[in-house]
Amino acid sequence: MPRPLGELEDAVMTRVWKWNRPVTVREVLEDLQQERSIAYTTVMTVLDNLHQKGWVRREAEGRAYRYEAVSTRAAYAAALMNEAWSQSDNPAAALVAFFGMMSDEQRQALRDAIRVVGDPEESAEPTEEAGATDSAERDTGGENPGSAPEAGGR
Repeated sequence: MPRPLGELEDAVMTRVWKWNRPVTVREVLEDLQQERSIAYTTVMTVLDNLHQKGWVRREAEGRAYRYEAVSTRAAYAAALMNEAWSQSDNPAAALVAFFGMMSDEQRQALRDAIRVVGDPEESAEPTEEAGATDSAERDTGGENPGSAPEAGGR
């Protein structure tokens, strides 16, 4: 599980993720300097630390390195959410609380993501009756009483 990035690590990784290509310390430094005063050696140390932690891979280019992200920002965010959720003694309650904090746009993004991933139960041959239940669940936001998981979960 990734630990949350520190402020400067996040600022550096944000650039590496955004540019989506191997980057040099100098490129990151020049971009960061538009927002704050920072030394070359600080950026070099942060990128070296991110390499040691497995966030970036590096390849030598002359006397310097080019750094590239090992995974995407989305994968990082997903891993953080998964770790936080798995630490809960009541995962269902944690999800309800999390969903309650979401904006309308975030809830729509969640619905879109669920459609992309797909529901394994929807892949079975639907009967006419099952099709009616599925559409009722969609229309009510999944609050169909018959769709609650059995006690004990899966």
